[in-house]
This record gives sequence, structure tokens and C-alpha cells, in this order.
Amino acid sequence: MSNDPAVIDEMLRNAKNIAVLGMSDKPHRASYNIGRYLAQNGYRIFPVNPVLNEVFGGPCYPDLDAAQAAALKETSSAQAGRGIDLVDVFRASEHVPPIVDDVIRLKIPYLWLQDGVIHDEALARARAAGVKAVQNDCIFRRHAAMLDREKRQ
Repeated sequence: MSNDPAVIDEMLRNAKNIAVLGMSDKPHRASYNIGRYLAQNGYRIFPVNPVLNEVFGGPCYPDLDAAQAAALKETSSAQAGRGIDLVDVFRASEHVPPIVDDVIRLKIPYLWLQDGVIHDEALARARAAGVKAVQNDCIFRRHAAMLDREKRQ
């Protein structure tokens, strides 16, 4: 399944609250660095990892339901009360089907599967349910390229 560049652009521009599924507290891990990059570039990050209590000095949520509840209750930012817009997945491909179930159930509009995370069947199910989805691509790389294009215009 190919990724639509227009959908990628829409996701990067419209998403404000991002759940980073598989967040690490280790600075050498991609999820840590990409989560930090997204936070530094205007996105509200909701780290999700059941074995961590805190990342970047804030709470880390045990699952997507808890992250969604926190996003809906938040009152301290412009994105308050709107819930998770995008789930950025740093998990092995075999874990994608239940993640898609959660994204559909929670009515989260965007799903991003990072480099190496591929599950065509689950992605097709997400898209059939109206979720705009990307797989096997890096949100950091795409966001940085978008900023670079904007600077050159």
C-alpha cells in the first residue's frame, strides 16, 4: 500500500495532539527523539508506554485509552479538549491490528506507522473505517521536509 503525499501533508498540518505509542525514555531510541522533535515543533505529545510513568517531565500513559482521556480533559493549551488527532506507532508490525482497533473505536482520525512498521491488512481496515493512515514512513523526516519546502517558497 502506498502513502498519499496529500494525506501526509494534511496529517502534519491538521494534527495537534499526537499519541506516541511505544515511547521510550532512552535518548538513543527513535521514539524518544522523534517525540521530542514533535513537541519542540508545536505538537502536544501524549507518550504511551505501559512500563513508564514519566517522559520529558510529564506523564506517560499506559495505553491509548488513558492518553485519549487525558487529551480530552486537558485545559492548559489551545488543543484542549479535542482528543488525540494522530497516533504515531513505534511498535512491531504484529502489534498493529489491536492498535487499529483502538484507533477506530476511539475515533482518532490519523494513524502513522513509523519506518519498518507495516501491516497492509490492518491499514486497509483502518482506511475502510475512515482513518487516514500512513505506514513505513518517518513523521520526523516528512515534517522536516515540509518545513524545508516552506522555507524555500
